[in-house]
Amino acid sequence: MSKVYIVGAGPGDISYLTVRAQQILTQAEVLIYDALVDRALLSLVPSACVLVNVGKRGGKPSMLQAEIDLLLVEYAQTGRTIVRLKSGDPFIFGRVTAEIDALMAANCEYEVVPGLSTALVAPLLACIPLTDPVLSRGFVVITAHLPDDLDWDALARMPTVVILMGARQLAEVVAQLLKHDRSANTPIAVIRWAGTPQQQVWVSDLGQIVAATAGIELSPAVIIVGEVVRLRAYLKCGVSSSPITDNLMLQEQPKATLLAGKNILVTRAAGQASEFSQMLRSRGAQVLEMPTLEIVPPSSWQDLDREIDRLSDFNWLVLTSTNGVDAFFARLYHAGKDSRALAGVKIAVVGKKTAQSLQPHGIVPDFIPPDFVADVLVNNFPVSPSGQRILFPRVETGGREVLIQEFTNLGATVVEVAAYQSQCPPSIDPTVLISLQQQQVDIITFASSKTVKYFCQLIGTSLPSGWQDLVCIASIGPQTSATCRSLLGKVDIEATEYTLPGLVAALELGMAQSIVENRGHFPDE
Repeated sequence: MSKVYIVGAGPGDISYLTVRAQQILTQAEVLIYDALVDRALLSLVPSACVLVNVGKRGGKPSMLQAEIDLLLVEYAQTGRTIVRLKSGDPFIFGRVTAEIDALMAANCEYEVVPGLSTALVAPLLACIPLTDPVLSRGFVVITAHLPDDLDWDALARMPTVVILMGARQLAEVVAQLLKHDRSANTPIAVIRWAGTPQQQVWVSDLGQIVAATAGIELSPAVIIVGEVVRLRAYLKCGVSSSPITDNLMLQEQPKATLLAGKNILVTRAAGQASEFSQMLRSRGAQVLEMPTLEIVPPSSWQDLDREIDRLSDFNWLVLTSTNGVDAFFARLYHAGKDSRALAGVKIAVVGKKTAQSLQPHGIVPDFIPPDFVADVLVNNFPVSPSGQRILFPRVETGGREVLIQEFTNLGATVVEVAAYQSQCPPSIDPTVLISLQQQQVDIITFASSKTVKYFCQLIGTSLPSGWQDLVCIASIGPQTSATCRSLLGKVDIEATEYTLPGLVAALELGMAQSIVENRGHFPDE
């Protein structure tokens, strides 16, 4: 029998989700969610779960509430487990009454699961206590969605006012409080994207906050009005020696990077994107991961196992990827050997990350070329290739032949063996497809030519013509860029150092150049 779970998603980041909510999400067959919900939460649902984005973000396209009510009932009557995922707590301005009324009228079973409300979490994460024995013996939480309906005379007398859905009404909120005799010197804080890596805080007073934030996109935000805002400086690691500061900072923001707030799609091999994604998240970006590559065993281990048995016949072992490293050592250990079997064999690798993947095996490579591409390895090889026997474990099909050809032309004997195979995943993640179709992606990153090819294969014809013009295409290096131009028609950003940190640096530089082009100067820090 169907059951509808109305679940609070918390303030933003997945780390603030309740255990109960997580358990329910893993069982969802249909997920109906609001636009402000952290997309990382969508990864918790089963792959076959139906995803329905109903919007519900101010100023953005959304379903009407009556349409959402009807949608819930329709899905509830299909015999599946339905999750209605709402930002914050469902009972705090979540319009949950209408949805429950619709479910009750249709005799649908439901359960409400609480979540952490942004009204409480945002002030805490900004180091602003809502109560204080001296400054605030209570607080009120309101929504400024319809400011004309509020009792401003009563609100102006409250020691602390927490305002949700008020970013676009900030000027009206301030005007009403001042009109009803709240002092222009009353502190105010605006907390944007609370509980996420791109959280920002502006601190001022009622007399200056509107001018201080003019032209700045503040939504989604929680607004705090009251003397408790002054405690922020005192509570933040002893920044102030006094609990009350006379001069509040205008437009105070945590130091943000140029990637803050950007929605970045990371195309990747399954299970291999966490490090790169974390680099982006630490800079305030919203990351959506799309597996575009699956690493699987080769059709046969026979060739690799044979060459491992006679490693002493080789002068060099060349490894050009972490996948090659992982596969080679897995078969080495499978043969009952360890790193000592490589005594007398020198090791050349392409890229710092490949070199780092050797560390768990107790090996430091003998040679890393100055540029992190395979072609450069031959030109900078530390000895004459002539007469050298080189073992090259690599991808079974689809790899570039330049390295083998150039070594062979210089007199080396290269024995290439299949160590792994890469293939396209069977289908695209529906969350990714929805984000692309709804133009919610700012940047797409590619770390190899194959991720470009398989990305194009996965999206097929599901995106409208010219969709590439609406996103930034970023590539890790020249070979990947060439594939981007061939299949996508363009590349906007290319890393100068062909590594993941290099790609992050290129993204930041690209955003800085965009700011210069659009504004004529860099913003003040």
